[in-house]
Amino acid sequence: MRMRCWILNESPSIILALSWLGVNLYLFIDTFYWYEEEESFLYTRVLLGSTLAWARASAVCLNFNCMLILLPVCRNLVSFIRGTSICCRGSWRRQLDKTLKFHKLVAYGIAINTAIHIVAHVCNLERFRAGWSGEAGGLAAALSKLGDAPNETYLNPIRSPHSNPTAEMLFTIAGVTGLVTTLALILTMTSSTEPIRQASYELFWYTHHVFILFFISLAVHGAGRMVRGQTPESLRLHNITFCIAHYAEWHTAAPCSSPQFSGKEPSAWKWILGPVILYACERMIRFWRFLQEVVITKVVSHPSGVLELQMRKRSFKMAPGQYILLQCPAISALEWHPFTLTSAPQEDFFSVHIQAAGDWTAALCEAFGAGGPAPQAPRPLPRLAVDGPFGASLMDVFHYPVSVCIAAGIGVTPFASLLKSVWYKCESETQLKLSKVYFYWICRDPSSFEWFADLLLSLETRMSEQGRAHCLSYHIFLTGWDENQAIYIALHWDENTDVITGLKQKTFYGRPNWNKEFQQLACNHPRSNIGVFFCGPRTLSKTLQSMCRLYSSADPRGVHFYYNRASF
Repeated sequence: MRMRCWILNESPSIILALSWLGVNLYLFIDTFYWYEEEESFLYTRVLLGSTLAWARASAVCLNFNCMLILLPVCRNLVSFIRGTSICCRGSWRRQLDKTLKFHKLVAYGIAINTAIHIVAHVCNLERFRAGWSGEAGGLAAALSKLGDAPNETYLNPIRSPHSNPTAEMLFTIAGVTGLVTTLALILTMTSSTEPIRQASYELFWYTHHVFILFFISLAVHGAGRMVRGQTPESLRLHNITFCIAHYAEWHTAAPCSSPQFSGKEPSAWKWILGPVILYACERMIRFWRFLQEVVITKVVSHPSGVLELQMRKRSFKMAPGQYILLQCPAISALEWHPFTLTSAPQEDFFSVHIQAAGDWTAALCEAFGAGGPAPQAPRPLPRLAVDGPFGASLMDVFHYPVSVCIAAGIGVTPFASLLKSVWYKCESETQLKLSKVYFYWICRDPSSFEWFADLLLSLETRMSEQGRAHCLSYHIFLTGWDENQAIYIALHWDENTDVITGLKQKTFYGRPNWNKEFQQLACNHPRSNIGVFFCGPRTLSKTLQSMCRLYSSADPRGVHFYYNRASF
């Protein structure tokens, strides 16, 4: 049953992954057999054998994946598709939340095909060398010597038996661009690994932009025309079936004239031109937004090193659950960092909450005076640039009759916007599909609750006044405390409000029992589609995803949990 539920929930992802794999296999096999059977490459195969087909098949798959790699990171394009609900609904809409996963999958495809391409051409280089040295003998040796006589074209790019093939090839267009492409790919992929991103986001950010060199080198790579085949005119004049057995007579006025060869026209640029133009448009939009003025209306320093920035920008329109990219030129002229919006669309400003969790965020908090002593005199605030807003999975909270919002630590920030929007919509008596919200927040430090508890207290009070307290159920879990805090909590346990948050709902101590929580949710809403939205660490994400599969009914009329994780 669990397998069936997993298939029901993940069927669009499975279809997309299998489609991507199927296209790769089709392109590889089709290209491989074309080069194995095409008459114009018969003499090339005599020199290189099947490694010609391996090199060309992997090159086509490499071009295909390079065409796809930029599309998932075109944020405006993805946001536009998300907004066209006619084209993107239900389970297929949730695939837009997995664009980064698809980006990584395509990157693995590029790495695999690049490795095959390099190995195949290393073998080709050795076969070219063997052809010139005479080790191959026979027809291969005769083909290698073509190009020395007048009106002859060469097939073997190595023109001397005494040259160093490796050094000679590296000084060609194909060799230089191939080396640059490989080094750029290695740098881009190694800097994208989780340990490096966690240790130094700046290293990841700057190194990842080596992809520009990768695409330039890829587009130029084929201009070297190293893979050569017989020209169409030569095929008409040179009867391969007869002449292949009389290669010794090609230079003697026999019925067979010397075959003529030409390089294959480069095609990589045709594959990547469209996506590169789209990505360039994305960057131009970002530059245009960078030039727009952002007015900082309020700066609040919250406990636990959380900085709140309230801003205004002309023509800025947002929706609950969206995020923006933030740049501070005083810190870095190139880096843009994503932050979820914590304000509601009904407010006359937009805001973000930022916790110092790295070099850039620490520098930003310091620049705005968060977490340190109050300045003796007012100081000018650094300039900020904003790109966005962009769509995210959390926007779909209102598309379910029941939504479960789960946050860990600073991952609570996107839910501030959502919970505010719930209250505004309830206040305006807007007819909502969403009838119930369960909110879970797991946090380690008691002081971290302070900045968010005010919002929850306001929501609790206002929704009670409107008789809609049943619409919101929140569960706060504290996972870290010391002995003094435990004694204080125990002494005030019988009070009407919680001693930490000031809410009527008491704080739970320890980690949630997710089996129990999901079992209760399934019991409370037996025939409902329940959206589960999470923002936090990957380890907890895997647990919640497993819970969604476990407690989703195999019966289409039963309860179904749909998992969504915030990713940007």
